[in-house]
Amino acid sequence: MSATFGGRPGRQSRISQWLRGRRPQEVTGAEDREALLLAAAAAGLPLAPAAHPVGYRCSCERVGCPTPARHPVSFAWQTQSTTDAAQIGRWASGDPEANFITATGMLHDVLDVPLEAGRAALGRLLEQDVEVGPVAESDDGRMFFYTQTRGTPEDEDEWWPCELDSHPETTEEHPGLRWHCRGSYVLVPPARLPGDDGRSVRWLRGPEHALPEPLILLETLTDACEKYAGEEPAGAVWPLQR
Repeated sequence: MSATFGGRPGRQSRISQWLRGRRPQEVTGAEDREALLLAAAAAGLPLAPAAHPVGYRCSCERVGCPTPARHPVSFAWQTQSTTDAAQIGRWASGDPEANFITATGMLHDVLDVPLEAGRAALGRLLEQDVEVGPVAESDDGRMFFYTQTRGTPEDEDEWWPCELDSHPETTEEHPGLRWHCRGSYVLVPPARLPGDDGRSVRWLRGPEHALPEPLILLETLTDACEKYAGEEPAGAVWPLQR
């Protein structure tokens, strides 16, 4: 290591190269896919089956599906979501094409930011030696930071669940940071997106990394979103205090 950053040789250049060029090996078969899903479940991410792409369309066959290949198959996804390896294995083998979602607000939350802002924030956090935790990247322009859930407050009326994120068709109205907590979900890697160009959702940092406290990441993420949006993050979504 030759270059120097913050007193530690080579750190800046290595992080920059990692952010520019790191693309984990794509899933190549059913065994790889199932292994990644089971690893996510073993890390405490509850999973449920989701729709998958059929070319540029969604497998749900809904005309004008607002979130093609990005939504659960069942309306009961919140109660259906599980970390049980046997059940996930049955789902994965029963439908080899299916994507999976992970239900948030049960055992973990997800801070969901625009890709460019997420890359800038991730670089800054790594340079500061912050324990970031699992991070996923989507080819539709979002980055997902997995965190501990805020849990259930003693005063339940103090917080609202992130309702906007439980209705994905509304999220385009909120291009900044979205805090997925109770009543929400995100696609879990490995997942495929519509199109014929191999677009996907994949891990940058896998679920073997411990989940951090969300507030440790929040300031850096909101700063990055504000910078790249060029405005105050009025559209940012997180649990709201009454």
